[in-house]
Amino acid sequence: MRSAIRHIGALSVAALLLTSCNDMYDGARIKPLERSNFFADGSSSRPLPEGTVARGHAVNNDLLSTGKLDGTLADAFPFAITDSVIARGQDRYTTFCTPCHGRLGDGNGMIVQRGFPRPNSFHTDSLRARPAGYFFDVMTNGFGRMYSYAASVPVHDRWAIVAYIRALQLSQRATVTMLPDNDKKQLP
Repeated sequence: MRSAIRHIGALSVAALLLTSCNDMYDGARIKPLERSNFFADGSSSRPLPEGTVARGHAVNNDLLSTGKLDGTLADAFPFAITDSVIARGQDRYTTFCTPCHGRLGDGNGMIVQRGFPRPNSFHTDSLRARPAGYFFDVMTNGFGRMYSYAASVPVHDRWAIVAYIRALQLSQRATVTMLPDNDKKQLP
């Protein structure tokens, strides 16, 4: 009799455990980015707290992370500009910037052809005179109708785009005298 009571007790405990596990498995849960009535904004995903930095992405270089030196927009780059940096900048510019600014940086991107307002050309005197940090700051924080690209374009890629913008600006005003001797020899 005691043995039967023990077996029944053990089976009862097992049944309770299995039932509670099943409730946890089938219980209410919210998928990422699913609509939720719990929060006032209707989103189940919460925004990251201010200042959150992904593991391994901490930046302790003000020029690199803000485009500023001592709180002023800098005309310096935080790393050496090489051919590979320019090539990366061209690739990222083509992906993120040409829809609005166009391939030449003249503000004649596809959105203009679709009826949207034309962005400024990078070839105006005022934008050529801006420091490199200005372009980085605009990409990071947005400006006017342009929204921030900080979440879409990593810091080093934003700087590569700035380098490519500078190359575009130079390309529209370059003279033969500015060419290296090897390139001058190739001209007809």
